[in-house]
Amino acid sequence: MMRTTEDLTPRVAHYNRYLQQLDDTIHSGRVNQVVGLTIESIGPTTNIGDLCLIQPRVGQGVPAEVVGFRDQKVLLMPLSELTGVGPGSLVTATGSPLAVDVSEALLGRVLDGLGNPMDGKGYVPATKRLSVQGRIPKPLERQRIKSPLSVGVRAIDGLLTCGRGQRIGVFAGSGVGKSTLLGMMARNTEADVNVIALIGERGREVREFLERDLAPEGMARSVVVVATSDQPALVRIKGAMVATTIAEFFRDLGKDVLFVMDSVTRLALAQREVGLATGEPPATRGYTPSVFALLPRILERTGPGSVGTITAFYTVLVEGDDLNEPITDTVRGILDGHIVLNRALAEKNHYPAIDVLASVSRLMTEVASPEHKTLAGRIRASMATYADAEDLINIGAYAAGSNPQIDQAIRLHPSITAFLRQETTEACQWPDTLAKLRAIVGNEQ
Repeated sequence: MMRTTEDLTPRVAHYNRYLQQLDDTIHSGRVNQVVGLTIESIGPTTNIGDLCLIQPRVGQGVPAEVVGFRDQKVLLMPLSELTGVGPGSLVTATGSPLAVDVSEALLGRVLDGLGNPMDGKGYVPATKRLSVQGRIPKPLERQRIKSPLSVGVRAIDGLLTCGRGQRIGVFAGSGVGKSTLLGMMARNTEADVNVIALIGERGREVREFLERDLAPEGMARSVVVVATSDQPALVRIKGAMVATTIAEFFRDLGKDVLFVMDSVTRLALAQREVGLATGEPPATRGYTPSVFALLPRILERTGPGSVGTITAFYTVLVEGDDLNEPITDTVRGILDGHIVLNRALAEKNHYPAIDVLASVSRLMTEVASPEHKTLAGRIRASMATYADAEDLINIGAYAAGSNPQIDQAIRLHPSITAFLRQETTEACQWPDTLAKLRAIVGNEQ
């Protein structure tokens, strides 16, 4: 006897309820325990990097990212405070990693480490939603770096010229003027857009940087992403990824982007926290292997693309002014040049405190004109000669006329020092920088 549709309806409804219960079981789980920074849950079915939502006893859900698995349990790390989360709290999988809304309306805005506005100016209209994991351009998709990018700082433009799409590290100890130098570049650069990532900064310094160092003229064409030191380690890591994703968006529009991250060291420290919490063994000076895997994945995302460019400056906080410590050494090997800020120069009130002889731009020979390379080479040679003889000169042991090269270096020293010093509010365009280089060297011809 044939069953009618009415006869089958209860069975279909029961079957649908069963499928819904099965789906809920797969996509949800329960908190099993919380140890330090790590949340362990039984379920849900999910993947590394995916976001989950943990429902506390009271209040809104806590976003957390899947960072590992152990004994068939899911390991998560929170992206906000864990207040109210305990054993048995519901964990729901979203099925996707963190993404950020992007559009040209981001210019002039300040975002938190997850890409949400934090400047009180309301919602940012979006044209795209991009995963913060991004995609490193394939080597043959990248343009060659052929033209210079002026950043408005004489010492860099004249003697450490960077190209459009170059990646450079700024290495310094604490309190030597990194943030001030970054602000000068953001205000005075030729780039179309600035994207600035403040990772692990003190909360007090954020407003100072925005209002004093960046100033309204720099802020108008900038996007600033802030993840302060009090934020969870994962938020600091995501802040770097969100900022990089925004820079990639503007690059793919064909724009020249100046990308600044302060600092890579605090990003590495955040990743070390995550690694240790998930059971990674410490390797070099306490840094876990995942730190050295993360750095190239982040740093290689910038640079030239198929249409636009991202010229990147990454600051590295050098522990104890040791330029051979693990993070410094790793970053220097990945990037296309390094600028060293010298504490001894800062103590002499020489700002920006750039140690030209200890710094190098690996692409200067590719982007500088023959005249520029000749002028810069002669000035660097004079600086090296003076540095070698400085002790003799200072104690009065050098007799004038003994060595023509030293005599010339002594004559040029005041002019070179004046060239390298620059007030924070002083903007120097590229034609003026080249004219000053000609004037210094021309006096000796």
